[in-house]
Amino acid sequence: MALLEKDSYEASGFQLSEATASDYLALLKPRVMSLVVFTAFVGMLAAPVPLNPMTAITAIISIAIGAGASGALNMWYDADIDAVMTRTSTRPIPAGKVKPGEALAFGLVLSALSVLTLGVFVNWIAGGLLAFTIFFYAVIYTMWLKRWTPQNIVIGGAAGSFPPMIGWAAATGNISLESVILFLIIFLWTPPHFWALALFKSGDYERAGIPMMPNVAGEESTRKQIFAYALLVAIVGVLPWYFGFASAAYGLVAVLLGAGFVWYSWQVLRMSPDDRKMKPAKALFGYSLLYLFGLFAAYLADSIVERAMTAAGA
Repeated sequence: MALLEKDSYEASGFQLSEATASDYLALLKPRVMSLVVFTAFVGMLAAPVPLNPMTAITAIISIAIGAGASGALNMWYDADIDAVMTRTSTRPIPAGKVKPGEALAFGLVLSALSVLTLGVFVNWIAGGLLAFTIFFYAVIYTMWLKRWTPQNIVIGGAAGSFPPMIGWAAATGNISLESVILFLIIFLWTPPHFWALALFKSGDYERAGIPMMPNVAGEESTRKQIFAYALLVAIVGVLPWYFGFASAAYGLVAVLLGAGFVWYSWQVLRMSPDDRKMKPAKALFGYSLLYLFGLFAAYLADSIVERAMTAAGA
């Protein structure tokens, strides 16, 4: 019976998808989603307001679904270049596991669901920010900037920088200087993080025709820009303590993590042009992930301690 149903669908012009749940999960870019959820959660908990547990859970789930929707739309549009890059050739669409139309429909449905849920059940400031983030990543970055300019990751990095601001808005209904600083930390962190990757994956980007900085401006210019951004990241990472949003303990952690970021970037700057193994660039790429997680974890811990001390003194 099942075989007859399958044959009738194919005879009518429809093809049944052979995708599994894990294939659709891969469309959501779960590793990227986890970072989005984490930074959004930090922004939410850092907000100086009492949190309703159900509101917080609804917001986090909505933000996670919105991040996944962005990933699905990105994979739908970039299927052609994903197929020629070793890093992405096994993704569900180029691997033939999910059809492009299915990925597009999946991404659009999840986008609408996440924005409406966040707007209706939390607030429309957060919902509007989430909608703009999805649009910015899927349209401004993926469809325009990525294939047009070597500054793609600089401007497009804004999409990945909004989650803590969305988390803050979900808790408070507004945007503050504190949430803007959290936005800036991720925004300035994004170029050196991805340019380190582009240094040792430049062949991939060249085959795909993506104008990443090393392929357009050259490795030397890219290494200089990485170091310049690392200095900015180290400075901005300390700003929450400087403005009184975090304790001196956070400030010390931020200084130490920022010093490490600068040191790894300095190793990339000094890297020999003949170093084909790109060990300094790979080390910086790995450390950059540790830096962002460590910095936001420190900020989260600082916020939890502050809440506990406030509750104890109340």
